[in-house]
Amino acid sequence: MKGWQQYWRQLLLFGLLSLALTGCGREELSALRPSGPVAAMQFDLMKLSFSIMIGVFIVVMLIFTYVLIRYRKRPGQQGIPKQVEGNHALEILWTVIPFLLLIVMAVPTVTTGFELHKKYSPEEAIQVRVTAHQYWWEFEYPDLGVATAQDLVMPVGKKVQFTLTAADVKHAFWIPALGGKIDTNPGLENELWLQADKTGIFYGKCAELCGASHALMDFKVEVMEQADFDAWTAKMKGVQAAEPVAATSQVAQQGEELFNKSCLGCHAIAGKGGKLGPNLTNFADRERVAGILANTPENVAEWLKDPQKVKPANNMPNLNLDETQVNALVEYMSTLSVEDKK
Repeated sequence: MKGWQQYWRQLLLFGLLSLALTGCGREELSALRPSGPVAAMQFDLMKLSFSIMIGVFIVVMLIFTYVLIRYRKRPGQQGIPKQVEGNHALEILWTVIPFLLLIVMAVPTVTTGFELHKKYSPEEAIQVRVTAHQYWWEFEYPDLGVATAQDLVMPVGKKVQFTLTAADVKHAFWIPALGGKIDTNPGLENELWLQADKTGIFYGKCAELCGASHALMDFKVEVMEQADFDAWTAKMKGVQAAEPVAATSQVAQQGEELFNKSCLGCHAIAGKGGKLGPNLTNFADRERVAGILANTPENVAEWLKDPQKVKPANNMPNLNLDETQVNALVEYMSTLSVEDKK
């Protein structure tokens, strides 16, 4: 008996601890702290449905408890309680109430669904084309002539219309603080609009199991004032329309030569190069390497030495670089900054 009591105490403690920990998390990654109108509308639907479910649960449990106590068999009792089968009033009641609850849920759900599936024109919203790759994100601003990877930049208080697809397998685009997820499918296009109501850094994730490094397929979302966004756009557009600026130091020059020989076929810089890998025009300005590591020389070197160790099953091959080559590439890639370009 003592063993069972100990077991239930541990189970209760674990349940309370789990309940408490559900409130922990980062605000910029939480769907329960909406930072835009899309997330707010979806959160309102969550609260409405949760409230109705809790209400139904409470009513059912109260009726269950009442019946359990009121009609329990007592000593000396003969027969069974009066049956309510065929009671038209009760049958109408427990049919009408669920119907009304469904109506209460259906009306805001349908109206919100139509609002969320609107498509905004270039005059109404910034257009962004998103392509999901294993395991990174490509962002193109076709009307602005800007392309980048891993870092999505948005102006505060303005709608952004996304057109989403995938280059290889099925992924899902999700920025929890700004709105719910939407699938990205190879050969197909989905559409979604989002808006951020405050500046700051948010984070996005892939929400569809897509391979060995699915959990590492993150990206950063930077929301800035309109003037700052316009300045960023002008810098990116200017750099991508110009020739890459040559490296200055001898080590960086060696890295540039190695990059042009081994990396430029897959990675674009200043509008030159391939699209098989992320665009690296503003690599030095990014917060993360490979979407997950802090952008430090040590982490860049770790990535270059063994990409598969950092992010398993990604498409970047191991270049078998020696220490001198790695250091030269790290030095050169530290110069790839939009902020430093004039």
